[in-house]
Amino acid sequence: MTRPTLLPQPREAKLFRDDRSQAVRIPAEFALPGDRVRISRDGDRLILEPIGKRDLLDVLAALEPIEENFPDFDETLPPLDDDPL
Repeated sequence: MTRPTLLPQPREAKLFRDDRSQAVRIPAEFALPGDRVRISRDGDRLILEPIGKRDLLDVLAALEPIEENFPDFDETLPPLDDDPL
């Protein structure tokens, strides 16, 4: 039987200004891995999600489909030789 993970209890955090941006001091028990986050809004709530290192699958999934028509290079190749030796 697995034990449920105990989540930190909500608590207040200090807001401050850093140049023209607003920042928040995140208490140690809420610390996120890495050095970048994705921020989004849900009504009055701000959601911070850690951004991990992207792997090749993440990069490929983000690519847009290529709409360009490429030439058919197979037409310029000589026929295959059925005799391997």
